Amino acid sequence: MRAAVVEEHGEPLAVKDVEYPEPQPDQVIVETEACGICRSDWHAWQGDWSWIGASVPEGQILGHEPAGIVSAVGEDVETLEEGDRVAVPFHLGDGTCSHCQEGRANNCETVVPLGLSSVAPGAFAEAFPVREADFNCVKLPDDVGFAEMAGLGCRFMTAYHALADRANLRPGDWVAVHGCGGVGLSAIHIANALGAHPVAVDVLEDKLERAVELGARETVNVSEADNVGQEVKALTGGGADVSIDALGIAETCQNSINSLGTRGSHVQVGLTTGEEQGQIDLPVDVMTMQEIDFHGSFGMPLVRYQELFDLIAQGTLEPDKIIGETLSLEAAPNTLASMDDYETVGIPVITEF
Repeated sequence: MRAAVVEEHGEPLAVKDVEYPEPQPDQVIVETEACGICRSDWHAWQGDWSWIGASVPEGQILGHEPAGIVSAVGEDVETLEEGDRVAVPFHLGDGTCSHCQEGRANNCETVVPLGLSSVAPGAFAEAFPVREADFNCVKLPDDVGFAEMAGLGCRFMTAYHALADRANLRPGDWVAVHGCGGVGLSAIHIANALGAHPVAVDVLEDKLERAVELGARETVNVSEADNVGQEVKALTGGGADVSIDALGIAETCQNSINSLGTRGSHVQVGLTTGEEQGQIDLPVDVMTMQEIDFHGSFGMPLVRYQELFDLIAQGTLEPDKIIGETLSLEAAPNTLASMDDYETVGIPVITEF
């Protein structure tokens, strides 16, 4: 089968023939119908995250935002069969640890990141295996398309968990979203759909325009702002109630915190680059005196998927609006490389394998 493989960090992905996977007893094989290209793939391709022991090995097949059809079933799998339409979260849990048992599979003690670990080849391929498939595969409603589900494995569900669960977003809240890539635009759309007032913050005007289409009430172009935090505070009447760093660089994290009003909540979604290596200076005195909360947010518990499906069925959430373009597997290397300059608008989704 064809797959896009990291042969050397920072060098173009190689699209080549690799062996078709065979399921282990607890696994299914999913034939990929759609897979998003995410900034996390870019980080992995660059060789980032060695500082947390998560640098991907050379030879890795990337891709962690998939939807597809079960094509083979391991002998111990009980709830899935060939032909099932499924989405797969990027954080593959074991289903047995206390976090998984308590409905927090995103915090699994032995989590394996799909497409970012040698034991979990990813979905930039015609097919990929899923460990503990009974636990990790989420069956798709029949009326939901594969492409719109691709982002649910990472960016869309990550944004939902960050807002609804970690920040406890309420209708009427002002939400500043710093970085309008795929997860940032997802956060804009979700915040608007849940009755909040999003403020989009980015350096590129085309991304801000897309954010307005998705529900942003206000925008801040960082390249034109003298002080991003003060700009947001002026637009929101004293500061955002919730602010998200959807990118993961020092500037966006600091701007996010400085955009908040008293007792506001910052949510860190973006993971850092080789520049920060996980370490960012924060205005801790201001955070203390204004009682600002700092939340980390990673993926989304599997038990929350049905709520997303219900909101999609009602027309409240429309994840297909976040799709920037659809493309072939052969185009994935160039699209991934274009993220060097933050050129992609919305979620690029591979639909031709």
